[in-house]
Amino acid sequence: MTKTKKEKVSTDGEEAGTGDGTVAGTGTERSYQELISCLNPIAQPLASKKLSKKLYKCVKKASKVKNIRRGVKEVQKFINKGEKGIVVLAGDTLPIEVYCHLPVMCEDRSLPYAYIPSKMDLGSSAGSKRPTCVILIKPHEDYQEAYDECVEEVTSLPKPL
Repeated sequence: MTKTKKEKVSTDGEEAGTGDGTVAGTGTERSYQELISCLNPIAQPLASKKLSKKLYKCVKKASKVKNIRRGVKEVQKFINKGEKGIVVLAGDTLPIEVYCHLPVMCEDRSLPYAYIPSKMDLGSSAGSKRPTCVILIKPHEDYQEAYDECVEEVTSLPKPL
């Protein structure tokens, strides 16, 4: 009886896994093009595949030294307090009303910001099992090179009208 339940759970897990980008057990991920097809209409400026990887690595390094702010409420609070850093937004967050005010706040305070295709990947790069739609990466001397490179590339992205 338990063997049939396990088999049933694993087949259901594979079906559910293909829906969110991973197949249970294999760990395969969706490609960048597949992720782009699920973006919001406001996801501009969008980071390229190469820049997305750099941002994920920078988030991972920052989370190791506990130097990130995660989530809409926390990021909004610290942007209002005047904290500096790179704001990374997930482009597949729905409804967009949840975080559509953050790019305006970033532009008012001249903070660099960019959209990346997946909130699942953003959450996992921050060391969390939960998806995250916004992260603020604060500067730190442990990963200053990677941070400066990301700031340079994010600021060079074309801003939306």
